[in-house]
Amino acid sequence: MAEEKNEELQTEETEQTKEDGHGDSAEQEETENNSGTEVEEQEEPEVHPLEIELNELKDRLARVRADYENFRRRTKEEKEAQAKYRAQGFIEKLLPALDNFERALLVEPKHEEAKQLLQGMEMVYRQVEEALKQEGVEPIPTEGELFDPHLHQAVMQVSEEGYEPNQIVEELQKGYKLKDRVIRHSMVKVNQ
Repeated sequence: MAEEKNEELQTEETEQTKEDGHGDSAEQEETENNSGTEVEEQEEPEVHPLEIELNELKDRLARVRADYENFRRRTKEEKEAQAKYRAQGFIEKLLPALDNFERALLVEPKHEEAKQLLQGMEMVYRQVEEALKQEGVEPIPTEGELFDPHLHQAVMQVSEEGYEPNQIVEELQKGYKLKDRVIRHSMVKVNQ
């Protein structure tokens, strides 16, 4: 009987320790959990601060390279545009003289000497026009065209028969384009 009481007491103590969270089995579980965590921690490599710094430097280097490539591309585009329109300032200064040249050619000479002088002026004018054409300068077409505010500047509106509404009736001052850029709008009369 004494043995039976001892067994009952041991059984009760074991049950109490399980309920309280104390005892051998709880300690074993905790030890197993700790050893499993240690194994997991050992499996995960520890990131060294130098590796973190290396990765940050690699990222910065990649960004700097991208910025440099963008800078090179923008600079190249700017140089191309500058080369394309390099003569624009000179041409803009030349246009008033060209206008005066055209007005002089409209005069009807009365004497033979004046006719010869006019022929010489026409030759010079054609040479200037050809030089401008080689640089990419061309006059903007006007008469008979429809008004385009990107190319023309309307200074007068008239009601003329034989013209459609918004059609250019007369060119008052010639406009010019340098390649694809308007350097001076044509001044025109437009039909209402």
